Amino acid sequence: MPTFTALTTLTGKDAAEALGAALERLDPEPTGIGVFEMEDGSGLWEVGGFFTEAPDRAGLALLAAMHGAADFAVSELPEVDWVAKVRRELAPVEAGRFFVYGSHDADKLPAGRIGLLIEASMAFGTGHHGTTKGCLLLLDALADAGFSAARTADIGCGTAVLAMAAARLWGGVVIASDIDPVAVEVAEANLAANALAGAVDCVEAAGFDHPALAAGAPFDLIFANILKGPLIALAPEIAANLRPGGRAILSGILGDQAGDVAAVYAENGLIVLNRAPIGEWATLCLEKSGA
Repeated sequence: MPTFTALTTLTGKDAAEALGAALERLDPEPTGIGVFEMEDGSGLWEVGGFFTEAPDRAGLALLAAMHGAADFAVSELPEVDWVAKVRRELAPVEAGRFFVYGSHDADKLPAGRIGLLIEASMAFGTGHHGTTKGCLLLLDALADAGFSAARTADIGCGTAVLAMAAARLWGGVVIASDIDPVAVEVAEANLAANALAGAVDCVEAAGFDHPALAAGAPFDLIFANILKGPLIALAPEIAANLRPGGRAILSGILGDQAGDVAAVYAENGLIVLNRAPIGEWATLCLEKSGA
């Protein structure tokens, strides 16, 4: 069955959500609609619809004009087994002592490395994205420097690959949280696949708003691989939940945003110790003063 996409961009969350709602009334109607803020710092929002039959191009043009959006780009997607394609194209990721792989590459796990199994069908947070790999590299550097964490929090955990890495390194109390209940389910499935069920407590939470996180604080290490805006908003909470001398590894930051994020965290008593630039992304490792 053919699949069609119709994508456009416009400025402003409210306008984007209004256009997304209007797409639902098209005939033929889309089978799915997405409204996302673009991560390039442009301030634009992307609105897209997925269709199982060719969409009404005239209707799309009218909607774009009414909502001040760019013209919709309509594409027909080839019929592809996407999981099989991802498996072929996503090679294992090596980040210091860590080796992130799918089950189809289990035979490639080198001796003496910490293997982290993430299936290709759960591609967000597999380690192939520069932000996740940057976090793993800075975690590896912390371990090389002799740092250890008895209490770790992974805020916005996604697949929980970072929480699993910390659990493999040090054990102790490890809590992985995400605002998305589906991500929490994915995290729990990944823990089971890595024989880490029970080693990480997975919770649904916005920021640190959960009893498990309150009980686990203060943490020795906090991961937050999200985006610039939420990272800045969370700076006081991360500082409050991190012990003096503790470390925070932050990512989801474009290279030219790193200075702004570092400045806000400096105001909250955290200074940058190390950074890992990968492509357009930057990952920061910070220390809380007062050790």
